Amino acid sequence: MAMSSKKGRRGKKSKPLPFTRVNYILFAIGLAGIVLGNIFLSIGPWNSFWSLDFAPVMLVLSYLVIIPVAILYHKNSDTSDANEGAI
Repeated sequence: MAMSSKKGRRGKKSKPLPFTRVNYILFAIGLAGIVLGNIFLSIGPWNSFWSLDFAPVMLVLSYLVIIPVAILYHKNSDTSDANEGAI
């Protein structure tokens, strides 16, 4: 019997992906907010509540809050590693 050897990254440690499921969910919420903000911006008369008040606030929150939070969010699951170096 011949032993089959697998070639690949057997000895290397694989790094976890930079984004988790929470990041993708937040990003999807931000994209939905952008799409809904643009839709609300285009409906109704130009001086309606939806066009003047709601849509710009939704767009600003989506672009400046939700999308950056989705990119920068990182859950620190291992806090003991940071404390090991301190004496």
